[in-house]
Amino acid sequence: MKVALVTPRDTHSPVILPLACVNEHDEIQSDPSTISSLNYSQIPIPESSSNHLPGWHEVRELLDGRALLPDELPFSYKKLEPFIRRGYVHMQAGIHIRPRLKCTRCGNNHKHWFSRYACAWCDDACLYCRACISMGRVTTCTPLFTWKGPALSGEKTCVNILAWGGELSSLQQRAADRISQTIKQSRSAELLVWAVCGAGKTEMLFPGISCGLEKGKRVLIATPRTDVVLELLPRLRQAFPTAALTGLYGGSEERLSFGQLVVATTHQTRRFQDAFDVAIIDEVDAFPYRFDESLAYAVKKATRKNAATIYLTATPDDRLRKRCENKDAVIRVNRRFHGFPLPIPGFQWCGDWRKTLLRERLPKTFSNWADQQLASGRQALIFVPSVQTAKAICKVLQQREPSIGSVHAEDPERKEIVENFRNGDMPLLITTTILERGVTIYGIDVAVLGSEDEVFTASALVQIAGRAGRSAEDPDGKVTFFHYGKTKAMHRCRKQILAMNGKDGRENGS
Repeated sequence: MKVALVTPRDTHSPVILPLACVNEHDEIQSDPSTISSLNYSQIPIPESSSNHLPGWHEVRELLDGRALLPDELPFSYKKLEPFIRRGYVHMQAGIHIRPRLKCTRCGNNHKHWFSRYACAWCDDACLYCRACISMGRVTTCTPLFTWKGPALSGEKTCVNILAWGGELSSLQQRAADRISQTIKQSRSAELLVWAVCGAGKTEMLFPGISCGLEKGKRVLIATPRTDVVLELLPRLRQAFPTAALTGLYGGSEERLSFGQLVVATTHQTRRFQDAFDVAIIDEVDAFPYRFDESLAYAVKKATRKNAATIYLTATPDDRLRKRCENKDAVIRVNRRFHGFPLPIPGFQWCGDWRKTLLRERLPKTFSNWADQQLASGRQALIFVPSVQTAKAICKVLQQREPSIGSVHAEDPERKEIVENFRNGDMPLLITTTILERGVTIYGIDVAVLGSEDEVFTASALVQIAGRAGRSAEDPDGKVTFFHYGKTKAMHRCRKQILAMNGKDGRENGS
């Protein structure tokens, strides 16, 4: 797309317009070029609204807090033209060339993540960003459209929006109070909520979310994985039945919806810009958020200047912990909501399990455990290091019980499989690490086959162990790590859990 910097006849401020929208009354300030090549100053933000413009509410609701590609707009440039001319809609470069290459949407600035292709829009070889191409192609000639007029936030306020009638423990209440205090602040603030698995982090958020919504703030809950979004949505709908709630994840039908409360995967936050007054980042230490700097960039870009940021995790990394501790911005919750200690994992040697699986057999110790589990009638999650391993184990176990299943990140029936397991229709579910966190299923035991594999870090094993014993009625779920040699990660996991159980005077004798 070719654009030009022009000064419309009825204004004194230059704006960028698609070349097709320039007319003879415009004072042209630049030669036609791609938007990334254009050197221009920031377009002034209008001080007053012009809601008499046709489509005002539709355009504002779509673009306020977002940065969208032309292909993502449900209307034409002609409809946007009066908004662009008056400065209410801003066209910004999708890729900045100077002072160095950078994708505006995802923050990618690594040269090897950019490529060229023959572009039909500008008849040139355009650069595009490969890092976020799964969400649509950002190129040197495609703009991102954003809203620069009066914001929606603060216009819609709610009263007594929280319908949840549960009670928080004293430790939960202390954390909930700190969360609410952080959200109430009018300046930028952050808080690390360092809480053990099963502490009831979601419920601790309810008072703070309620406070933010009642003040007209936009609230984002960002989580690294789709499974967690699907887990949180029904719980939040029940707690906030009158709130405008949107769930965004890969394949979501609400892709262009934007409620006052948004639950999204961290990847989906790339479409937002200056959108949220509160950002709650769940499982901040989890893959892929921890290992993909573009996701942290996306969440930061999605928040406003004075936003409150809440980090939730049971296993914070040293950098985040130290930064928040230096600001006195850490609250710890060292007990589960029901007061019982975390299950201590047992270690069980199982020999060369990979070699055994090649013969379509299971290691003897693991096979005996599976038989005992089936006989007991207790459900169990079985974590394995790879999709291939999950399928191989499932094939063998289904000879004993056909209803046993497996699940992994790319499984198209992933949502239905997890729901079947939750409903008790499946005795054993073999899974990769996608279910290591954020998914709550009561009354289950947990096993890891191949816990020595490098994919099972100490923090991952802590999270996996935390899947057991989640309910007050059944707090003693058993956790077993089947291994072909103990690792430092396994020992660190056990040590961390013992230390957590020892806090606040509660020591477990295991």
